[in-house]
Amino acid sequence: MKYPLKTIDAVRGVISAIIIISVWLSSLIFALTIDIQNLAVWLIILMIIWQTFLYTGLFITAHDAMHGTAFFKNKNINKIIGMLAVLLYAMFSYKKLLTKHHQHHKSPGTRNDPDFHDGIHKGFWKWYIHFLLTYLTWKQFLMMAVIFNVLFHLLNLPLTNIILFWILPSVLSTLQLFYFGTFLPHREKNDAFKDHHRARSNDYNILLSFLTCYHFGYHWEHHEYPYVPWWKLPRVRKQIVSVL
Repeated sequence: MKYPLKTIDAVRGVISAIIIISVWLSSLIFALTIDIQNLAVWLIILMIIWQTFLYTGLFITAHDAMHGTAFFKNKNINKIIGMLAVLLYAMFSYKKLLTKHHQHHKSPGTRNDPDFHDGIHKGFWKWYIHFLLTYLTWKQFLMMAVIFNVLFHLLNLPLTNIILFWILPSVLSTLQLFYFGTFLPHREKNDAFKDHHRARSNDYNILLSFLTCYHFGYHWEHHEYPYVPWWKLPRVRKQIVSVL
């Protein structure tokens, strides 16, 4: 089956990127400046979860750009969207992420896959740490440290707010992305993978699929049709399941 993209898909791609980036930014500004001393604990937790979800959306937006679907009508605009999203996420290099992600699609679930475990660290936490160390760099930590000092010392934002709504959600989102987008789809189980994608999809309904990882859990479909944007994956999965 083929799923050709139309002009309306390009428009939806840009709009979804603008919405995610704008909501993330406005939500972060609000969270960093609000007085949390009188807030209920449950509300603070809800704000952390919300900000984590938006951080995950930033990376999914960049991921779509890596496949040329954030705005397939113009490669330069598509690239700008991807670069902006990963910079806001955690000062990542879009070029390096792009190279490694396409290597992942070329050799999923193998020793040549930068996202896969090394054959030793197969458990969740060991694999997760190995996964993070593959992508994090000292330059990135340096840039994040500069931003932290600007937020704390120059803008005089509360340290607690910075930790709870800027640092913690970004870390939690890496767990969310790894668990639903790498560990569950590509982990080795007793049943063999059905093809070279070495990937499985979850069977969540559309709402739960969106909330858990912007439909990234429909992972086999993503590997089979990498040019399909995240918001169109449920339609692809539904059509595939209907013919099985």
